[in-house]
Amino acid sequence: MGSGAGATGGGWSRRRFVGAMAGGAAAVALPAPAAPRAEPGQPAPASSAAPRRPAEPSGPRPLYLGTYTSAKGGGTGIGLARYDPVTGAVTGSGTLTGVADPSYLAAHPDGRTLYAVDERTNGAVTAVRLADRRILGSRGTGGAAPCHVSVHPSGRWLLSANYGSGSVAVHPVGASGALGERTALATHSGPPGPGQQGPHAHQFVTGPDGGHVLAVDLGTDSVYSYRLDLARGTLTEVARAHTRPGAGPRHLAFHPGGRFAYLANEVDDTVVVCAYDADTGRLRIGEPQSTGSGAGTNYPAQILVTANGAFAYLANRGHNSLARYAVEADGAKLRLLDTVPVAGDFPRQIAFSPDGRLLFAANQRSGTLSVFHVDAENGGLRLAGEPFASPVAVCALPL
Repeated sequence: MGSGAGATGGGWSRRRFVGAMAGGAAAVALPAPAAPRAEPGQPAPASSAAPRRPAEPSGPRPLYLGTYTSAKGGGTGIGLARYDPVTGAVTGSGTLTGVADPSYLAAHPDGRTLYAVDERTNGAVTAVRLADRRILGSRGTGGAAPCHVSVHPSGRWLLSANYGSGSVAVHPVGASGALGERTALATHSGPPGPGQQGPHAHQFVTGPDGGHVLAVDLGTDSVYSYRLDLARGTLTEVARAHTRPGAGPRHLAFHPGGRFAYLANEVDDTVVVCAYDADTGRLRIGEPQSTGSGAGTNYPAQILVTANGAFAYLANRGHNSLARYAVEADGAKLRLLDTVPVAGDFPRQIAFSPDGRLLFAANQRSGTLSVFHVDAENGGLRLAGEPFASPVAVCALPL
C-alpha cells in the first residue's frame, strides 16, 4: 500500500501513489439568493448545512471535476461539465485552467464560489467565482499536499486538511468569496499508526452543532475535535478519539440527526459507527464493520448519508464497488445490504446531487465518472448510462 511518507518535491504523496499504482459533503446547496456575507473576522452564528431541495429538477445543472494536473494522463485544470438531473447524463464543457492539482473541490453554501485544494508540496487553496469562472486568488495552507477542503455552514470560514504535513488550516471567506490570510494552523501530534511515519490529515469538516470542527487523521489513527471561534477563526483542541491501531481513518460523515457519524477506515478496510456529543465535540468510536469487499485488497474512500438518514453508501477502491447500508436505530446502527459494481476503477470520491436523486462516483484509475440513480424508497442504485470520461477523476462536485 506504500509508506506513510508525505508529499515529495513533485507534489506526489502516499495517497496519490496508492491511487496511481498499476493494477492501485456532502451535498452542496443550490445557488440561491443569499444574505450579505460579513467580511473576514466578523462573528456569525452557524447555520444549517442541509442543501435546498427543489420540488422537481429542471434543466441541466453544473458539474465540476477534480484531477491531478501533474499526474501522467491527468487533466489540465478543473473539469467543467453539466448533468441532466433527471437522466443523469453528463456533457463536458471544457476546463478551467490555472489551478494546480485540484484534487478536491467544495462550494460556498450560496453557490457563488468554488474552492479547490492545490495538492502540491507547498499547499494552497484557490477560490473561483462561478459567475464568470474568474480565479479570485490562492492562499497557502501552511502545509504539504492539502487533500480536502470544506466550507463552514456560515459561509465565513474555509477548512482544509494538509495530508503531507498532518495539519489543518482555517481561512476567512470575504464578501466576494475570496480568501483572506490564514487564521489558524493546527499540526497533529501523537504516535503514528502501524506502517505510518507521522500524521496525515485527510479530512476537515464541521460538526452538526456548527461550533466544533473535526479532523480525520489517517497517520495517527485519530479524529481530532476542535472548537472553532466563529469570530476569529481560531482553533482550540477539545477532544481526540482513537481508532484501533492500523485502522487508518480517512473520511467521516454525520447522520442528519446529529448524534452519530460514520467513519471509513482506509487501511484496515472497515467502517465504524461513532457517537457524537455536540456539547463537547467528543466522538466515541464504535466497533469495526464490514465494507462488503470480501477477502481482496480494498481501500475504503468516502462515505455518504442520505438527507433523510435512511441509507449510507461507501466507495470501495479495489473491490470497485459502492456498499449500501441501511441506517437503523435513529442512526446508531449500520446494516450492510449489498454492494453494487461502480462501473469504473478505484472510486476515489462520491457525491450526491443536491436533490439526492443521483450519486456520482469519481473513478481515479479508469479516468471515468459513474452516475447512479438513487431509489428514494429502498436506497437502491441504478447506473445511469455509460460512465463519462474524465482524466484521473478524483472528485466530482455536482451543483
